[in-house]
Order: sequence, then structure tokens, then C-alpha cells
Amino acid sequence: MNPEVAKVLKRLHYPLEVMLTCVRWYVAYPLSLRHLEEMMAERGVSVDNSTVHRWALKLLPALSKIFRSHKRPVGKSWRMDETYILVRGQWKYLYRAVDKAGHTIDFLLRAQRDKAAARRFFEKAIAHNGQPDSVTIDGSPVNLAALRDINAEQEAPIAIRQVEYLNNIVERDHRAIKRQTPHESTRQGALSR
Repeated sequence: MNPEVAKVLKRLHYPLEVMLTCVRWYVAYPLSLRHLEEMMAERGVSVDNSTVHRWALKLLPALSKIFRSHKRPVGKSWRMDETYILVRGQWKYLYRAVDKAGHTIDFLLRAQRDKAAARRFFEKAIAHNGQPDSVTIDGSPVNLAALRDINAEQEAPIAIRQVEYLNNIVERDHRAIKRQTPHESTRQGALSR
């Protein structure tokens, strides 16, 4: 067993399979903690919803670190875009990048859609995956400004492409996320209030 996970599990007293199942379902599907409590009760496992929440808080950082270390290398040509999603009743911006094969490079959830948020996303993605040769973005001026700032600090600058339709890979990839969140009409209604 991985030492990171073993350290986290030291004080947790449920079977590992139960904890991992609950945490996986919590992050993979749009289920509430109470739904998970009911689902586990149907399977004969008595677990409180607050316990599942504590498992998620303890296990997810360790699992994320493990998964990142085993992540396959990504391409050097990135497609980046942001979209908005509803998170616990608040609209947030999800920054995402994929390589030209469609493999996810990185993501970042932010409250604002501004230069600082875009720069933070690029810095995080570069730190975890290395510097790309080129980044394709939409017409967003904040993404362009963030990349130009990063290029000013680099020896070898990143090629910036703002070509319509080259970003379709990441735009289509947003659809899977949008299916799990309220539709745009809900956002328009919320914004008009």
C-alpha cells in the first residue's frame, strides 16, 4: 500500500473498500452525502454522511498526489478554455486544458474570470506537466494577457494561437461537465435577477 494512503488510513476504522467506494461515488457522480449514506445502508453498511465527508477530506488529497505521479505524459500542444459551472449554488469558472489528443492536462476552479485566475491556471498546469510548445486559446483577452506575462518570464516563450475551431476539442469536452450541471438558461435566469 502507498505510504501516503497508509498514513491517512491509520486512524480510519472502516474497511478500505467501503471508504474508497464512498469517496469514489462522491466525486464521480452528482450525489449528496445523504444519498451515499442511504446507498450504503441499502448494502448493509451503516455509515454517517459526516463520516463520508471526513473520508473525502482526508483521502482525496493523498489520492490526488498518487494519481498525479502515475499520470501519463501529455502533449506539448495544449488547447485551453474556461467554462462556468454551478458549485453548491455559486457560479464558478472552470479552467481546463487538453492536449491535441484530447487528454486532460489540468483544471482549476476559480470564482473569478480574470487575468490572475488565468495566470494561476497556467502556472499550475506548467508546474505539473512541463512547459508546452504552444497553447491554443479562444478570443479571451485575459487568457492572452496571462500567457504574455508568463512568456515575459520564460527563456523559451510559449507560442500563443488564437485560431477559431482549433479549440473545439476542449469545447466539446466541456459538454460532459455541462450535462452534470444546470443548463445555460438557468445561468441566464440567475444573472438577470
